[in-house]
Formats: sequence, structure tokens, C-alpha cells
Amino acid sequence: MDERMLKAMVAAGAVKNINIIASGARFHVEAKTPNGPITAETRQGKVRTWVTLDAAARWVRSLGMGRANISLTHWQPGQRELSV
Repeated sequence: MDERMLKAMVAAGAVKNINIIASGARFHVEAKTPNGPITAETRQGKVRTWVTLDAAARWVRSLGMGRANISLTHWQPGQRELSV
């Protein structure tokens, strides 16, 4: 789901919880809704990722959410990405 739709869902009260999840050296955002989790995507439909935790947190704050859970279980800060 892209940023515009996610903002609308937060404003409507449909999003109750936001998780910032680390995977490798990047972070992505997952919103919990009554219908299940939704991953934040770009307008092209790819998973939206951030390199730093503070950038992901600023984006969550820009949605209108003041609280987020952070999962660092799979965080590997030194991991390099494969070029595709």
C-alpha cells in the first residue's frame, strides 16, 4: 500500500499499530489493520525500504502515527546488498 492510502487509513483510524522491521541492512514498515498486516510500498508496487532507522521513524511520524514497534531480530548493519 502506498503512502497516500496509508495516510488515509491512519486518519480514518483503521491502522492501530505500526511495526518498523529490520531485514539485512534495511528497514521496512508494516501496518496492522483489522484485515491483517499491510506492508508499505512505493507507487510502483515495490516494498518501500529505508537505510536508517531514523528515516523510517520520520516517515512513520509523517503518516500521523506517534508510536511504532521496532523489530531488530534480522538486522545486519554491515550486510551489503546484491546489485540486481
